[in-house]
This record gives sequence, structure tokens and C-alpha cells, in this order.
Amino acid sequence: MSTHNDVVIGSGGLVITMHPDRQPGIAAIRAHDVLWGTASSPLFRIDLGDQVVTALTPSVRLTAIQQTHDGAGMQYTTFSYDTPQRIQITQTFKTYAGTHLLEAGVSVINRSNAAVTIHRIDTLVIDIPTGSYESIGYSGGWGSEFEPKAQRLIGDVVWQTRSGRSSHGMHPWVGLTRDQRALLSVSVVWSGNWIIRADEQPGGGYQLSAGLNDWAFHTTLAPGATTDAPAVVAVFGANPSLDDNAAAYAAVGRSHWYPKNTLSTALPVEWNHWWTYEDRAITEQTFRANVDVAAQMGMEVCALDAGWFGPSDPGTHWYDYRGDWHIVNTTRFPSGIRALSDYVHAKGMAFGLWCEIEALGVRAEAGLTNPAIVARRDDTPCGYVCLASDAGWAWAFATLDRLITDYRADWIKLDFNLDPGAGCNRTDHGHGAGDGLHGHYQGYYRLLTAIRAKHPEVVLENCSSGGLRIDLGIAQQTHMAFLSDPDWPEHSLQLFWGASSMLAPDAILHWGFCEWGFADHPQQTFDPTSAAVTATQLDYYTRISMLHRFGFSQGLPTLLPWIRDRYVQHIDIYKTVVRRFGRTAQLHRLTNQPRRDGTLDRYAGFQYIDQSVGDMLVALFRLPGAKPKRRFWLQGIDPLRSYRCTWLGDNRVAIIPGAVIAAGWMFDDLGEPGSALIHIETLPQD
Repeated sequence: MSTHNDVVIGSGGLVITMHPDRQPGIAAIRAHDVLWGTASSPLFRIDLGDQVVTALTPSVRLTAIQQTHDGAGMQYTTFSYDTPQRIQITQTFKTYAGTHLLEAGVSVINRSNAAVTIHRIDTLVIDIPTGSYESIGYSGGWGSEFEPKAQRLIGDVVWQTRSGRSSHGMHPWVGLTRDQRALLSVSVVWSGNWIIRADEQPGGGYQLSAGLNDWAFHTTLAPGATTDAPAVVAVFGANPSLDDNAAAYAAVGRSHWYPKNTLSTALPVEWNHWWTYEDRAITEQTFRANVDVAAQMGMEVCALDAGWFGPSDPGTHWYDYRGDWHIVNTTRFPSGIRALSDYVHAKGMAFGLWCEIEALGVRAEAGLTNPAIVARRDDTPCGYVCLASDAGWAWAFATLDRLITDYRADWIKLDFNLDPGAGCNRTDHGHGAGDGLHGHYQGYYRLLTAIRAKHPEVVLENCSSGGLRIDLGIAQQTHMAFLSDPDWPEHSLQLFWGASSMLAPDAILHWGFCEWGFADHPQQTFDPTSAAVTATQLDYYTRISMLHRFGFSQGLPTLLPWIRDRYVQHIDIYKTVVRRFGRTAQLHRLTNQPRRDGTLDRYAGFQYIDQSVGDMLVALFRLPGAKPKRRFWLQGIDPLRSYRCTWLGDNRVAIIPGAVIAAGWMFDDLGEPGSALIHIETLPQD
């Protein structure tokens, strides 16, 4: 029997202790003095045939423990287990200095001489102590992303997605508050079907498990074969603060997860053609006219959305021809796409291009002429390219590589507008009948990794019918997540409040209130050419988009002159002051989550604290129906200091004692709707 010394994982606030020679599994998981994981925790679960295997299974033997550090604050601990059937299970724990965040992973290798079938893999399974638990999560649908779902835990509870897209159903993040004293959150690092379970235990408490959804899933490992389960992240809070919990995701995301390059780090101001023109009204002439104005206004990226590809016909509908990225609609773009890219570059801006690389429209040549790439379920086309297949992966890589190279694209907006469900079950695609979706997403991640390796300075934007595939898996492969197709103010504020539970502001993109030229939506009524628009309204609409990555989708040449001028001021403010906070600051919520339906909190407030500089940014919004007065309680205010407060864009500066702010800063002059964007600087002590 192997001998293993005691193991301590983590440092500072989060400590996981193990005594391998005295007991299997863990001894405890603690966040400061708060106990979260107990000694009965199975750590993982793998269903091998009809056998359930965990770290506590008597026949499972711990064979090796390794610990390393990456030199950048990450501790990496690996545990290797063997079963009597010669199945090797490796579980990894990553912890990050200064946070209470744990990232777990599991891989399984078949060391036997016979095939073995796995029906379920839970990457992380922990037993949490007895207490009164309340959960918060978010459901996700088109135009209804990050809808709060709270409940008191009674009996067994399951959160999951079966649509094949991580956020279509539920978003892959769940928070559990125990006795209103401490918050634990869990997120599955996966873009497909996932599941989180809370199973009530006979002696009290819950067994919390998370990982790949076992619905319609099984994978068969041939001798020598390996499968990797999606990672699972848990943040073990020492208090009930959602802000503190979210700060761990943001800190680790910025330091270890999010891809970075020069353009993405700049948080450039973007214009996209879609909502005003869609594919019905976009032409080369129209795009160039908008580029001219965008350059004058100080924008930094101009993106050509759907409508550029497919047959040369003014009536070509983008959805039907997804996949035909080799065909340019020359009726709309007679000079081709490279000419547009060159035009944007000549104006000193970056060029963006929309592409739904995974999708195959019903009329697309790509699927008809390349049957080997088509995902099928029970011989019916699924509408997408199976990236688990060698042919599909090679086709997708060659296509993206060509688009970037030939068109000199600086930015690719990657969309996905369908639900793959359980995914492809072809058995000639490099996957089995029960793990096609798992293989597809592993292939998609490899594809994006390869594209970033070959084109490291190209920005990749994640979009999926708006925000139906937002998760920490895709966040490690793309530079930002687009939150939602609609963008009316209350909706946008609700989205940001929810999305920032697991993503930093610099990993989020959503445009300001857009001009919808064709699509019909009862809330998308903004007309930037209307004389009825007031400056107070325009500021309110625009500042919401400045909470994260900033962008527009409006017809720029037809803007009223005063609106154009006001946008120029906002763009300058964003560049010179605001976006620095989006890159580095810690976010604090000053209100509860507002609702898109006009209920709950009718104010929204966010505070950004930049510890490296010592200043702050506060964004406040009064929504329709709100009372005229509201007191806001800011973080990090020293009542013995004074602060210079600059209302950005409003020509107002005031020196305010810290004691006044710390006692609850009263605002009674915001319009309805109205907003304030305030830069707060600490004055030197006398």
C-alpha cells in the first residue's frame, strides 16, 4: 500500500485538508472558519457499467498525489486512483492565491484489455453541512437570459440544461446560501448539456454534484482510450456576499482564463450593422457610409454581421445559407469583402466579420457537397457541422483561417443559432452513439485554440442567439460573451447584474439601445432619428452599455446631429475614463437585480473599485416607475477622507466628505428614466 503524507490544498482563506493514510477523500473544505466540504464527500462519481465509483469506494486505490505551482498564484494538485478493473481516474484540483475558488477536473483512462462504458461522470461531488439552504440561479431563453430563479432547498433539487447549449434552459451557475451566513457557488465549465444536483442526505445536509449531464449520454472507452470530463468551478464563500463570490470568478478569469490580445485588451468601441439593416438592407454602399461616420465619431471596430454570404440575390436569407462562407453575395457587395475590410482599415479602425462556423443552413452547398461533416441524429441532419469528426474539424479550421487571412479580419463574431439537443449519434465521426455532443464541444474548443494560436491578434466574440451559450468553457476560448439580442434598458441591466455573477465586465459585450429596423419586438422602440428623444433619455440608454464592453448597432448616417455629438462625448468618456475600470476594477452591486418586466428594484447601481489606482466609478440608473429619491451605500469609503466626485458628461464636480457618502449617498435629481456616471477620486489628506 502506498504511503501518502497529509495534503493541504489552497492557501489563505480557502483550505482543503486530506489525510490519505487515515481516511479516503477529504477531511474538510473550509473558507476561513466556515465549513463547506465534509469528510463524507465522494469527490467525484463515475458510473462504469453498473458500478458507481467514487474516491470513497473501498476497492478504489489512491496511487499517487502530485502538487505543483505555476508561479502565477495557481496551485495544481493531482490525485490518481485505480480500480480493480484497471480503470485509472485522475482528479485535479486547481486553487488560486487570494481567492476561495476551486477548479476541479476529471479524466478516465481505460488501462484494461476490454472496452468499458461510462454512463455518468460527475467532476465534483462534495457533502455540505446541515443547514437552511436557499438557492439562486438564472434561467435562459431568447430575450429572457439571466432570469432569477430562487428557492429554498427542500428535498432533492436539480439544475440542468438539455438543449445542447449551456444557457438555453438554465445558465450554468448556481449559488447556495446556508443560514444566510455564507454563499457557495458552482459553475460547470461547459458549453453543452450540464447538470448540478443537490441531493438531501439522511443525516442532514446535501450532497452537491456537478458535471456533464448524463441525459442521453454514454461513452465507450476502448483499451488505452481516455475521456476528459468538463471542469467544475466552486467558490466557497466565507460570507453571503454575491459581490465577493463573483470577484473570485473575475479575478481568476482575468489572471488565468480569459484569452488576451492587443485589440481585446483595449476594450474597443464597436459598431455592428445588424439591427438597423439586418441582411435585407445592408449593402456595400450602406456599410461604407456607416464606416465613414464611425471613424468621425471615434469608434474603433466596424463589424459586418450576417448577410454578406450566399447566392448573389437581394432576397438571399442568411439563415438558409449558413455554411456557404466561400460564396459572397456580390449583389449586395460587388467589390467583395476584402475591399470593405481595406476600407475600414484605411479609416484607422479594425474590421469585424460575423460567421456561424458550426451551422449548416438547409440550402447551403457546404452540407450537400460535404456529407462527411454533417452532424446527424438517427440519420436526420442536425443543422450543424460535427466538430468531433476529422472532416468537420478540418473544414471549419480551413474556413475560419481563410476568412481571417483573405479578408484581413481583426474580429470574428461567432454565432450559433440552433439547439443541438443530445447531438450527433453517427458512429463514423470519431465519437460513439452516445457522446457526439461531448465530442463536438471538445472539437470546438480545440478549433478555437488552434485559430488563436495561428491568429493570436484576432478577437473572437462568443454569441449564440444572443446569450444562449454563456459559460466558463467558452469564456476560456473567446475574448467576450455577447449577452442577448434585445437590449432595451431594463433588460440590459438585468442581464449585466446576472452575468457578472460569473464573468468580469471585460468579458461581457452588449450594445446600447439599438435601432431595430425590421425585427418586431414590443420593447425595442428606440428611434435615434426621432425629435422626441431627450438628452436625459439618450444618456440613460448609452451609459448602460458602458458598464462593460461598449458598442452600437444603429444607422450612423441618419443620426440627428445633436445625438451624434452626444455619442461622441460618451465615446470619449468611455475611452479616457470608463474602460480602465472595466479591465481591472472589482465590481459591487448597489441594488438588487432589476427586472425586465418592470418589477422588483426600479433603480440599478454599480460601483467599480480600482485598487491599483485607488479611485472608483459609480453608475446609477433610475428606471421608469422608481421613486424620486434613493440612498446608495458605497463600498470602500473612508469617512475621514474627502472625495472629488466628477459627474462624467454632466459638467458637474463636487468635493464631498467621506462621512456623507458613507452614511448613505442620497440622490434625488436623477430623471425618470435617468442616470449618473460618477468618477470618485480620493483627495490627499491635509
